[in-house]
Amino acid sequence: MNEVADEAGWDVEPGDEIEPVVQAVGRLLRVCREAAGMRAGELGEALGYGEDLIRKIERRARIPRPELLDRADQLLNAQGHLRAFMEDMRKARYPKKVRQLAQMEERAVEMLLYSCHNIHGLLQTPEYMAALYDVRQPPLPAYVIEREVTARVARKAVFDRDPVPALSFIQEQVTLDRPIGGRAVLRRQLEHLMELAQLRHVTLQVMPTDREDHAGMHGLIEVLKFPDGTAIGRSEGAFNGRPVSTPRDLRILELRYGMIRAQALSPRESLEFIEHALGRL
Repeated sequence: MNEVADEAGWDVEPGDEIEPVVQAVGRLLRVCREAAGMRAGELGEALGYGEDLIRKIERRARIPRPELLDRADQLLNAQGHLRAFMEDMRKARYPKKVRQLAQMEERAVEMLLYSCHNIHGLLQTPEYMAALYDVRQPPLPAYVIEREVTARVARKAVFDRDPVPALSFIQEQVTLDRPIGGRAVLRRQLEHLMELAQLRHVTLQVMPTDREDHAGMHGLIEVLKFPDGTAIGRSEGAFNGRPVSTPRDLRILELRYGMIRAQALSPRESLEFIEHALGRL
C-alpha cells in the first residue's frame, strides 16, 4: 500500500538531530504494536498507511503525525500512552532552529524587528512565504517549502498570545515595492500589513528609500526581550551575525534600532504609505 494518507515533510533529514522524544515514540509504538500481536503491515493497513511508514517511525527515521498516534492508541489499546506524545510530535515536525525561535518568541514581552530584504516572517501571508522560498537558489524541493511555510505560519500565533507582547516592526520601502510572487500576492500582503498594524500592540513603520541618514545599513536587526529582564538579539552586520545576550552587545543593537525607528516614517505616515502602494497595484 502507498503512503498516500501521509504528508511530505515529516522525514528526519540527514544531519538532523533526532530528539529523544522522537526516539521514545518510535520505541513505544513498536512495544504497543507487538503487545497487541500486530505486524507492522497489519497496523499500517488498519491506519491507511504503508508498512514502510510504520517501520520508519519505529526506527526513528520518520516523525509520526499526531493523528496517526491518536488512531494507533485506540487500535492498540495503548491507554493514552501514544496520545500523550501528540503535541510533542507537532513541535518536532519543524526544523530545530525554527522551534527554538518560536519558543523564544512565545516568551518575549517585547520584540524589535527591522527587515531590509523582505517582509518580516511574522508579518508574511502564507502565499508570500511560499513565493519567497520558491525563488531561492538552488531550488528547494516542494516538501521543504511546505514544511517551512507551515512552521512560519505557526509562529504567527504570537499575535494572539495572552498577554500579548509589544511588537515593533520597521520595513524598508523596497520590501513593500518588490512584487514577490506577483502583484496579486503583494496586494494581499500589503492588505495583511494594514490589518496587523491596527492591532494595539503592533507598531509598523516604513523606512523610505530616499532617506539620506540611515542607521540600518548593517542589515536586519532582531531584539527579543523576556519577562525576567534578559534579552537576545542579532544583526547581519554585527558580531558576525551570531546571537548576543550581554548588556553591552544588546545596547549596540538597541542603539541602531532606535536610530532607524527615529529616521523611519511615523506609524500613521507608514499606513498612508502602504495605502498609496496598494493604490498603485
